[in-house]
Amino acid sequence: MKYKFLEHTADIKFQAYGKTLNEVFENSVLAVVEYISRGKKIKAIKAKVVDVLGNDLNSLFYNFLDELLYLLDAENFISARAEVMIRGYNLHAEIFGDDASNYLDLDHIKAATYAEMHVKKIDKGWEAQAVLDV
Repeated sequence: MKYKFLEHTADIKFQAYGKTLNEVFENSVLAVVEYISRGKKIKAIKAKVVDVLGNDLNSLFYNFLDELLYLLDAENFISARAEVMIRGYNLHAEIFGDDASNYLDLDHIKAATYAEMHVKKIDKGWEAQAVLDV
């Protein structure tokens, strides 16, 4: 399982999983795009390169999610998937996606939040959890 959505009263909550820290961040992109696209397939025909910094893993995760939302809101770029490389609290990613105007009826996410957020090592690899304000 790459990710799953969890019950939340007002917002979107998900957990992403990966064998590596890089993979858990990559799978988080899949969860975000599934919500935004309402499960529609997004073509990965364009690429954006992003570099994100954090003070710890939670802030790195928050800043990465925030960057995905920025790309959609400011650059009209909807992500389909990502290739992530993390070193310390520095993240470099190539994000593949498409022009959001090619897709009808997309959902909107206002912001990432720190509420209930975590990034942690588990028995089978890594787990990240986030709540997104909708």
